[in-house]
Amino acid sequence: MPVQYYIFLSIALFCIGIMGVLVRRNAIIVFMCIELMLNAVNLLMVTFSKMWADAGRVDAAGAQIFVFFIMVVAAAEVAVGLAIIVMVYRNTHSVDINILNRLKN
Repeated sequence: MPVQYYIFLSIALFCIGIMGVLVRRNAIIVFMCIELMLNAVNLLMVTFSKMWADAGRVDAAGAQIFVFFIMVVAAAEVAVGLAIIVMVYRNTHSVDINILNRLKN
């Protein structure tokens, strides 16, 4: 399969994630869109590492190990982010991002 397909898919996923973050007001949806953007970047990194490994330029394992660490950090981010969202919901009974301005007082 040509590399251009993976690049196009990665760009499409990243753009969907950006639009979700900018347009949606639900904290859980915004959180999922951020994860979608992280996965788009991971796909692009694996694609380029595979492309450069096929060309004989670099070892493919380097970027793939980096992607693994990004996935571990993203899993930790999910745990912390969902805990914060649950605590905000308990205090405000809403997951709307605009309501977070009320928490300043």
